[in-house]
Amino acid sequence: MRLCYKYDVQLVCKKIIEQELLGLGIKYTFIGNGELELRGEVLPEVLEDLNKRLVEYGINIINNQRDSLIQKIKETIIEMIYSESGPPNEKTSEYLSKRLHFSYGYLSNLFSEVTWTTIENFIILQKIERAKELLISGNYTLTEIAYKLDYSSVAHLSNQFKKTTGLTPSSFRRIIERRKEYFKSILEETTK
Repeated sequence: MRLCYKYDVQLVCKKIIEQELLGLGIKYTFIGNGELELRGEVLPEVLEDLNKRLVEYGINIINNQRDSLIQKIKETIIEMIYSESGPPNEKTSEYLSKRLHFSYGYLSNLFSEVTWTTIENFIILQKIERAKELLISGNYTLTEIAYKLDYSSVAHLSNQFKKTTGLTPSSFRRIIERRKEYFKSILEETTK
């Protein structure tokens, strides 16, 4: 039997971190996305053990403020794009500045310097990934997806989608539907 599922990356990470902290007997308080505060003294070797355990899941402890701010920029953008209430009613630059308490110029320069790409490119990539998920779900029309992701038109979404993936959203959806049909037929054959 084949099961399809979706997941919330932030929730999964939080659960893994909770599990490992409890396993090591470390008391903590989650502050927000990507941040927690350790309560009481924690020996360096216990922190090292925690780090080793988390790395197995692809979770890294950030040790400097610069990397921490880059991570916060990424998380804020992802949160903004994946929000069920839709994108904020303000420019992305204003939204990031307000949320992170730095000027957009500073955030933009730091992001480009560290990641070798712009915030705008990161936003486009995240929007296209979200569009793929929404197309795969089959629950939304292209018009609804364009609106949900704050594109000015379906044509704008389609152009960025094609530029990023090499496929139009319609072609992508057809490929996904064919794959689903193919796997369904294989599943039906194996259950006979």
